[in-house]
Amino acid sequence: MQIIVGITGASGIIYGKRLLEVLSEKGIGIHLVISESARMVVEHEIGNRGLIERLANRVYDPKDLGAPLTSGSFNVDGMVIVPASMKTIAAIASGYCENLIARAADVQIKEGRPLIIVPRETPLNAIHLENMAKLSRLGVVILPAMPGFYHRPETIGDLVDFVVGKILEQLKIDHDLYVRWGSSDNS
Repeated sequence: MQIIVGITGASGIIYGKRLLEVLSEKGIGIHLVISESARMVVEHEIGNRGLIERLANRVYDPKDLGAPLTSGSFNVDGMVIVPASMKTIAAIASGYCENLIARAADVQIKEGRPLIIVPRETPLNAIHLENMAKLSRLGVVILPAMPGFYHRPETIGDLVDFVVGKILEQLKIDHDLYVRWGSSDNS
């Protein structure tokens, strides 16, 4: 299995890092693109971009519009943008492929492959909601970073794992990151 992971300039880099850790642990091929804005956020929230990049099989320059990810013939099983900035969501919704993340997302849509977008913004305005609704109508999964609490989280890691587990479920990847609703473990 091969997955593209895009990390953009929204707060919430911890979600992207944790997704990369789990995919790496499962032996899934990871093609990583970190936007220029995300590089600043990574330094602020994590402190070291290398901690994230070392988890990927291949890291691409976000300006490289000649990368294999820009072609529908490059066979991957899906793409996740986590966290997804409103700028990136707007670019994808309007077909404005100015960077590798937006272009790779555009390819996933045109090829009918899974595209999961994890917005991390609050509050949302009408423009944000309209862009996400447009993408949802095109088959894109909009998976906000909104953890549940029925699994009785005790740490920030538990909350992050809930969101990452939801991403994995959309990719049809089995996990045990949280206790599912109705399980005897959360009654």
